[in-house]
Amino acid sequence: MKILVVGSGGREHALCRSIAASPLCDKLYCTPGNAGIAAVAECLPIAVDKIPDIVGACRRHKIDFVVIGPELPLTLGLADELRAEGITCFGPSKLAAEIEGSKGFMKDLCAKAGVPTATYQRFTDADAARSYVRLQGAPIVVKADGLAAGKGVTVALTLDDALLAIDDAMGKKVFGDAGTSVVIEEFMEGEEVSFFALCDGEIAVPFTAAQDHKAVYDDDKGPNTGGMGAYSPAPIVDDAIQDRIMREIINPTVKAMREMGRPFTGVLFAGLMMTKTGPKLIEFNARFGDPETEVMLPRLKSDLLSLLYAASKGMLDGIDIHWHDYAALCVIMAAQGYPGAYKKGTVIRGLDQAATVADTYVFHAGTECDAAGNITANGGRVLAVTGTGATIAEAQARAYEAVDKISWPEGFCRRDIGWRAVGQTKAA
Repeated sequence: MKILVVGSGGREHALCRSIAASPLCDKLYCTPGNAGIAAVAECLPIAVDKIPDIVGACRRHKIDFVVIGPELPLTLGLADELRAEGITCFGPSKLAAEIEGSKGFMKDLCAKAGVPTATYQRFTDADAARSYVRLQGAPIVVKADGLAAGKGVTVALTLDDALLAIDDAMGKKVFGDAGTSVVIEEFMEGEEVSFFALCDGEIAVPFTAAQDHKAVYDDDKGPNTGGMGAYSPAPIVDDAIQDRIMREIINPTVKAMREMGRPFTGVLFAGLMMTKTGPKLIEFNARFGDPETEVMLPRLKSDLLSLLYAASKGMLDGIDIHWHDYAALCVIMAAQGYPGAYKKGTVIRGLDQAATVADTYVFHAGTECDAAGNITANGGRVLAVTGTGATIAEAQARAYEAVDKISWPEGFCRRDIGWRAVGQTKAA
C-alpha cells in the first residue's frame, strides 16, 4: 500500500518508523513531516489543518491508507473527508473526536456510560465558575473545555490558583476559544497512567500502558507541558488492572459512542488516575499520545500497519497484540523557554554520535533542515530520545547516555524521567 501519515512530531516519527518497516508498506509519505521523518518517508509540505489540500494530495499520490497523528485534523473532520473520497484512514470522525475536542462532552459521556471519573460542573459564565470553586474549596482542577495543546489544565492547590486559572481561561483567553467554557472537577489523588486501546467502531482491543511526565522541571515542578518524557510498560498496570480498565472504562465508552451514532474508530487514549478505589478517568484523547508513542512502538512486536488497518476496516475481532519483553524510556529535549516563548532555528549537533548508543532511538519532534544541511530546532519539544532495556532503569541509562552525546546549548531536558519506576527489576 501507499501510506500517508499526517503530522510532524515525535509521535509521527515513531509511527513512520514502524509503518516503514511493515511488509504492507510500498511507499510512505508524511505531511508535513520533519527533518527526522524525511529519512524514512517522503515529506509533503502541507499543514495538518489544510484539510482540502491533504485530501488533494491523497488523490494525486494515489494513497491507499492514511494514518492521522494529531488531534487538530481529527477535530476538523479530516477522517470524514477522506472516507467521503473512498480513502481508508485510521482515526475517528469529527463527531467521535469530540471526545477529545470538548472536555464537557467527554464528561457528559462518562456520566451517561457510567465511567468512573471525578465529579464535575461545566461553566460558560466566569462569575458562576468562581462561585463554585469558592464553595468547593481547594485543591480543585480547572480545565479549558477545548483543545489547548495539553496546557489547558490547572491543578489548583489553593483557591487563588483556581480563581487565576478561571481568569486566564475565560477572561484573558490565554487558550483562545478553548477557554470560552471550563470544566471544574474534584481533585483526585493517586498515580497517573496513560492507557491505549485500538477501536474499530464495534469493539476495543487493549494496546498497552505508559506513564508520562507533564511538569516541565525535575521533581514534577513547574507548569504542565505536552509531556517531557515517558516510559512503558507502566508497572502499576498489571493484567488484572488492564482487565478492569477495559471493563469499566474503555468498553462502556465504545458502546455509548456507538449508541450515540458516533462510533469510535482509531485509538482511544484514556488518561487515568489510579486512586485507592481503582482507576478513574481524567480525560480521553482521540489519538496516540506524545511522548507515549515513542516508548510504546519500540516495544511492539506485532506489525503496526496491520493493526491500524484492521481497526479502520472493523476487523479487530480476534486480534492479539504481541510485545517484546523489555522496557522503553523516552527523554524529551525541549527549547529553552518552553512551554512559554522559545527561540527557533538553533543548530543541534551530535545526533550521529547519539545514534551510536545501542538500543536507542532519536525521534525528531520539532526539527527542520536549514540551507547548510544543519538540523535545527523548529518547535518547543524538539527531540524524543528513547532507550530500551531489560528494566526501566536500564532503558533510562541508555536514553540519558544518548542525550549526553547531543550538543544543543539552547535546549534542556528533565534529568529524572522514570523516577517512579526505576528500581523495578522486570519489564511487565
